[in-house]
Amino acid sequence: MAEVYPFTAIVGQERMLRALILNAVNPRIGGVLIRGERGTAKSTAARALAALLPDVEVVADCRFGCDPHDPASWCTECKERVSHHESLPIETRKTSFVDLPVSATEDRVVGTLDIERAIKEGERHFEPGVLASANRGLLYIDEVNLLDDHVVDLLLDSAALGMNIVEREGISFSHPSRYILVGTMNPEEGDLRPQLLDRFALSVQIHGLHDAYQRVAIMERNLAYESDPEGFRAAWLDKERKLSNEIKSAQDILQDVTYTKRDLLSIAALTAAMHVDGHRADLVILKSARAHAAFEGRTEISDRDIAIAAELALPHRIKRGPFQQADVGLEEIQNLIEQFQQDFNNDEQLMDSPGGEDDPDIKKKAPNQA
Repeated sequence: MAEVYPFTAIVGQERMLRALILNAVNPRIGGVLIRGERGTAKSTAARALAALLPDVEVVADCRFGCDPHDPASWCTECKERVSHHESLPIETRKTSFVDLPVSATEDRVVGTLDIERAIKEGERHFEPGVLASANRGLLYIDEVNLLDDHVVDLLLDSAALGMNIVEREGISFSHPSRYILVGTMNPEEGDLRPQLLDRFALSVQIHGLHDAYQRVAIMERNLAYESDPEGFRAAWLDKERKLSNEIKSAQDILQDVTYTKRDLLSIAALTAAMHVDGHRADLVILKSARAHAAFEGRTEISDRDIAIAAELALPHRIKRGPFQQADVGLEEIQNLIEQFQQDFNNDEQLMDSPGGEDDPDIKKKAPNQA
């Protein structure tokens, strides 16, 4: 098996790497779309992340790699086995990496139920698809903009739901489909429809690096990797293990990360100020902010966590004209959040002043819609 290029050896592209790490900490964020020109390490980063992820415990003989410690997510087969008082053996596996071909059909993705066999023999037989292989792993879609829209919808639906449910002629089968969804594309070959674009939780636009020293580092590292892949990976092994352990530690404390009503108000004010439609962005920012706090070993989110999450969650959701840039900077977002926080503080002072909210001369202010 060929040695995978180390994740920590990728030069630059900090936003892309951050978005991938946040999804590794919490796959329920909803995936990341990486848009960029050719030769910017998009597919390299996706494969490198899968090799970096911690091993997972699974039901040993389950076709879908069910989590033995999460009965609510078990497949139909595991639930039936337990209902018959059968014990489920446990083993540890490496995180899977599944590459979805552009030509994939619906049946290839979700799997198929053998209706004829069910009618003739009275047996339910399910043939797993790509989603079964990707469960608790990483599902990679190169050239996602060239994939059939209906198939993209299915992938995004299953990623959001965490389950794949197949129903045919009154017969149903379900199995978990919790995976890190990574899509890459070159905008020069066409874009995704806005409805599908919004379904990707995070999005990053990457470009080739212009710094000469960084470009030299890319050349040197790639030449070293090509000449001795095993030795090159061994040289980066300590950094890979360190990052893998940090992701595992973040996964362990993620559920303990707390947030306040003020944090929620900051997120809501930010998305409203950016004129973002719907409420998906608000939830994505909150989940990503919690994941970032956990990655840094903290159990409370901060304004900086919110700003970093928003930097990844908002660009592809901001309404823009043909000559406007969708990019939104971290500093701009942090300034907005600070402004909102000041407005909230002023509101509280007004509410605490004599007369309070019952005073007709005092009108409660909304955060400035910058």
